[in-house]
Amino acid sequence: MIFLFCRNRVANFESWRAVFGSHQAAHQEAGLSLVKLWRSVEQPGNVFFVFEVANMNKAREFISNPEAAKAGEASGVIDGEYHFLEDAGGY
Repeated sequence: MIFLFCRNRVANFESWRAVFGSHQAAHQEAGLSLVKLWRSVEQPGNVFFVFEVANMNKAREFISNPEAAKAGEASGVIDGEYHFLEDAGGY
C-alpha cells in the first residue's frame, strides 16, 4: 500500500482548511483518499496529512499540476513537501 505524506506551512489554518476541504472531489479523482489530518500544537501553521494512494501516476500528476499550486497559493500555503511512502510493517 502506498501513502502520500504531506506537510504544508500555512498563513491561516481556517482559510487553508476551507480550501482543502473544497477539493475533496479532486483528491478522489486523483486516487487520493484522506486518511488523517494533523495540526502542530507548537506551530499551528504547520499542517500534516496523509492520503492513501490508489494510483501513483494520477497522484503525481495531481500534485505537479500548476492548478494545484494556484489552489495552494490561494489557500495561504507558504511552503510544503510531499513524500510517497510504502507500509514497511510494524514490530
